[in-house]
Order: sequence, then structure tokens, then C-alpha cells
Amino acid sequence: PDNTYEAQIDQKTVESGSLYDDWDFLPPKKIKDPEQSKPADWVDDAKIPDPEAAKPDGWDDIPEQIPDPEAEKPEDWDDEDDGEWEPPLIDNPEYQGEWEAPMIDNPDYQGPWVHPEIDNPDYFYDDAVYHVCNPCQAVGFELWQVKSGTIFDDIIITDSLEEAEEFAEETWAARKDDEKAMFDKIEEEKRAAEEE
Repeated sequence: PDNTYEAQIDQKTVESGSLYDDWDFLPPKKIKDPEQSKPADWVDDAKIPDPEAAKPDGWDDIPEQIPDPEAEKPEDWDDEDDGEWEPPLIDNPEYQGEWEAPMIDNPDYQGPWVHPEIDNPDYFYDDAVYHVCNPCQAVGFELWQVKSGTIFDDIIITDSLEEAEEFAEETWAARKDDEKAMFDKIEEEKRAAEEE
């Protein structure tokens, strides 16, 4: 019991590591200091609008839309009945939007504020975190898949690699060839039916 783990699928290791490093079985050694908070005058904006920049003359005189210069008054338009004809509006290719000052490096920038940490008074060490599930009575899966046909069975949780290998030989290894042959046969029948 060295508080490590190894997960195998079809007798191939897919994950392994330390129960301390990869799982939150223990409280964190360090916590954010509850007595500390970011100073109100802390500057964490890396960029600011250039205070010396000025809006170009005539910027606001450029309209967002203009009358379509290629539009023509319909031949059957009657000013008396239809009113004065006005060409439809189109987006102005010269319009540049609302003016904004270019951004420059902030000379007062202090970088991101890092919350100071302190030792966690609730931290404790446990040299037997592998006992957190003892006995284990259920196994849960959280997964996402796009292809059907995955089978989950013959699951074992043990602290003995020899026991796991023996279990795999008696269950998965003993049936895998027959299960694959059955699966291939079903897939072949599906393909044949689709081609008819």
C-alpha cells in the first residue's frame, strides 16, 4: 500500500499515478490567506487608452450610411402620389465606427495580483488514503462517446496486480475473441443490409 494507483482497460494501463497528487483525498496544504485581499489601488490593467491620442478632425462627420449612388428612381414613380423619391441607404465604406484611442502599455501596471497563501490549519496527513473506499461497493463512469458499441463489464478493484491479471484472464481474455467475432458478424450483416 504505497498510495499509488493504476487503471487498466483490456490489460493495458491507461492511467496511473499518486493518490495524493491526482485526487483530493486530503485537504490542501496551503490555502488563501483570509486576512488578505487585493488592494483597492492595485493596477492590473496591462493596457490603457493613450491619453495623448486625439480624435482626428471630421471623424464624427462621416455617416454610417449613405444614399446608394447607383440607385435610380423607378420609372413609374409619381412624386405627387408617392412623395419625393429618395435612394435607399447603404453602408458607407468610409465609415470607421466610433473613435477609440489606441491602447498603450500601462506605465502603472503591477501585474496580476497573487493572493498570499498560508498553511492550512485543517490539513492533516493520512498514510492510508487507499482505504478511503473500503469496501468499494460501486463503480461510476463519467464519459462521453460518439460511437456506440462500447461494453463495460468484468470490473475489479484490487490492491493485487496478480489478482487483477488472473481475473482478466478468466473473464475478458477468455471471451474477447468470441465477442469480437460476434461484433464483426453483426457489423457485416448491417453493411450487407444497407447495400441491398
